[in-house]
Amino acid sequence: MKSITKASICICLIASCSQSTMATEYHFGGFIKANARYVDGDIAFQDSWTGGGSITESAKRTQFSAAESRLNVGITHGDVSGFAEIDFSGSSQGNAVFSNSYSPRLRHAYISYEGLTAGQTWSTMVNTSTFAETADLGVPLAGQTMVRQTLVRYSTDSWQFALENPYTYGTKAGSTVTDKKWVDTSNDYVPDAVIRFDKKGDWGNVSVSSLLRYLDPQDTAQFGAGVSIAAKLNTIGKDDLRLQLHYGNLGRYVGTDAARDMINGEIETTTSAMFAYRHFWTERTRSSLFYGVTMTDIEQTDRFHAGVNLFTNLTPVLALGFELGRYQIDDGQSPYSGEPAPQGASNYAQLSLQFYI
Repeated sequence: MKSITKASICICLIASCSQSTMATEYHFGGFIKANARYVDGDIAFQDSWTGGGSITESAKRTQFSAAESRLNVGITHGDVSGFAEIDFSGSSQGNAVFSNSYSPRLRHAYISYEGLTAGQTWSTMVNTSTFAETADLGVPLAGQTMVRQTLVRYSTDSWQFALENPYTYGTKAGSTVTDKKWVDTSNDYVPDAVIRFDKKGDWGNVSVSSLLRYLDPQDTAQFGAGVSIAAKLNTIGKDDLRLQLHYGNLGRYVGTDAARDMINGEIETTTSAMFAYRHFWTERTRSSLFYGVTMTDIEQTDRFHAGVNLFTNLTPVLALGFELGRYQIDDGQSPYSGEPAPQGASNYAQLSLQFYI
């Protein structure tokens, strides 16, 4: 094993073959992350702001955590490669009483071969280059695509074609505030289809994706479609602008629990947007200003997350960040009761120290 300056370790194992000698390469990476987070408002505390949330009388809380730490391994053998990654976020096992022993969760596990990808990874709708740099895990989730799932995808230089795991998230007709009849997913038998086109250059990159779906939960079969545009645009010096725009029957694909696929048996329509501008103050110090919002037609959800931060690299592999932000719920009339939905907001401050492996 030999140390290298990159955030990975490469180990080559040489095996003798009848025809030729082949090498299997292992690349280990990830990061260790320590957070100190303070939240004050009337939306219940979350480790990071998803597009969901519930209104409470008070959400004032401070929490230290290292559960966002992440480990991964990439394996390459000839034309075949694989990648697997775990972290510890969202674990229901650990708590402050039982030694914070968080269990790992699977993020990625996929195989790639000659343009074909099979396994669990980012949905083809997701353009990861447009994610903002933030202390809050996942950036402004209320406003962007953030879906990992099992899929089969074929990729060329500019095009991607995928069949992805079908799943209908929502409520059936006749649901009420106190009795939400969740859709039975046993009838999700037609894969979601995604087609994506990418364009890259010295100016940055842009992707356009379309989603086609067949939702058949129970006696309410409907076709759904949506479109997504995402871009990372280089501006002045090292600065960049990151954008996402989404519209259609996208449901669970955008907003991370801000939108559902069906409400009371009707297919939902979602409008969502995110932008982030990153400015470099010096070679190693930068800030991002970001905003994300998701709104829906039937359920009348209206969620947004905005913030600003400052990051600096103490060393090439150690970054210190401080972030201030606000998450707000401005939902309209409830489709279940006809009454105005609860509204609220919480402000937060977060300090993060991240060591890239």
